[in-house]
Amino acid sequence: ATNALAKRSRKPLRRDVLARAAEIYAERFSDADGRIRATFSIVWLSGWAPDPSQQKPLKPGSASHSLADVLARQKK
Repeated sequence: ATNALAKRSRKPLRRDVLARAAEIYAERFSDADGRIRATFSIVWLSGWAPDPSQQKPLKPGSASHSLADVLARQKK
């Protein structure tokens, strides 16, 4: 297994590289009217692992407010 981030360049993407990529994309994928119609997906992930320093959950039944009461008030 490899990690793509470990092998990536640490240098920021240069403006001229991005401009040239936009030119190539426009040449290859623009419509007759010169517009580029494209979609993209955003993928976001988050990881979590327990740690002894994290706050511990309260015991069941120890809440000072009822979630049902709070939700009922929001509906009004």
